[in-house]
Amino acid sequence: MEFFIYKFNELTTSTLYEILRARSDVFVVEQNCVFQDIDNHDSNAFHLLMCSEQNKLVAYCRILPPGEIYEGFSSIGRVFTVKAYRYQKYGRQLMSRSIEEIKSRFPHVPIKIQAQQYLLQFYQSLGFEEVSESYLHDDILHVDMVLEL
Repeated sequence: MEFFIYKFNELTTSTLYEILRARSDVFVVEQNCVFQDIDNHDSNAFHLLMCSEQNKLVAYCRILPPGEIYEGFSSIGRVFTVKAYRYQKYGRQLMSRSIEEIKSRFPHVPIKIQAQQYLLQFYQSLGFEEVSESYLHDDILHVDMVLEL
């Protein structure tokens, strides 16, 4: 597996298409959730891709700079592993790499995320702590979490 990180304007149209298609597959189709995926934050994000040796997308997330979503926090969002590659700990590798990227790009800036409730223990195992009660977001239970760096 290999990681690639791109600013929005560095993405090729075919890579952007692959990302948006996979995000739609996961967040709209699999989770049966109608929501506005293209939300005007992609152009300011860093896009972290984990790809197979055959250059197939395996996992993805976007890294948002401080203040893009939360004042005083960077953020990680749209985190997923493509269905064919799940349960092989690629999500853990992706998140670990995301945290390292944030430490490198935005030293000492904490990370705030909206975590789906069922992934609470996963994010806790990475050092994130709950900072909110559970709430519905797009009809899915979420909780806000923070990782101090």
